[in-house]
Amino acid sequence: MQNMISEIARKHLGLETLEAQNSDSLDFKELSVWEIEAALKAAFQAGQKSTQGGVE
Repeated sequence: MQNMISEIARKHLGLETLEAQNSDSLDFKELSVWEIEAALKAAFQAGQKSTQGGVE
């Protein structure tokens, strides 16, 4: 599951890591609503697939 979350963060939100970097310029990012929407849709679809046995 963590791999899928990291992949969504990279692909849709442009985040290289979800680990805290202890730097405001690295830990905070301005995002558009359409980027957030795309990430939420991807997460929802991943969740649907996982309940159907498609993703672990």
